[in-house]
Amino acid sequence: MKLTLSGIGLALSAGSAHAEGVELGVELPRFNVAEYHKPYVAIWIANADHSVAANLSVWYQQEDGPEGEGETWLKDMRQWWRRSGRSLDLPIDGVSSPTRAPGQHTLHFTDETSQLADLKPGEYVLCVEAAREVGGREIVKLPFTWKSETSQSVSVSGETELGKISLNIEP
Repeated sequence: MKLTLSGIGLALSAGSAHAEGVELGVELPRFNVAEYHKPYVAIWIANADHSVAANLSVWYQQEDGPEGEGETWLKDMRQWWRRSGRSLDLPIDGVSSPTRAPGQHTLHFTDETSQLADLKPGEYVLCVEAAREVGGREIVKLPFTWKSETSQSVSVSGETELGKISLNIEP
């Protein structure tokens, strides 16, 4: 399966004729404010019990800045931090990346990429959480079936820190 995350701006795909594909689109809205900070964003797949099945991408400040270390503020993405982030050694190879500017971002994955290679067939929830300094925090969730025999296309729009989040899966 090929997974594409729009709005993320990262493409990770292994070319296989038999790989299941996922495309994820993430929109970060533009705010007309005097002090704008790019949001930290965590994208993961959750099991039915809300535990983390796979971390797909985490965007945060990679270098130390005037406010301190970028990793210090990862805890502002509360749900991801409590379920996974605090137990990880950062940066995570192939998952961690710098923050992104407002706009549409797309990520692509297949069932052969490291994040999805061990994901068993079944029901999951894609979670996208964003937190912004001098801003807010928001999480959106999209349920999906992994290794389904049919194509899936779902989307939802955030209300504050996230715009349209779309998930397209091709068997």
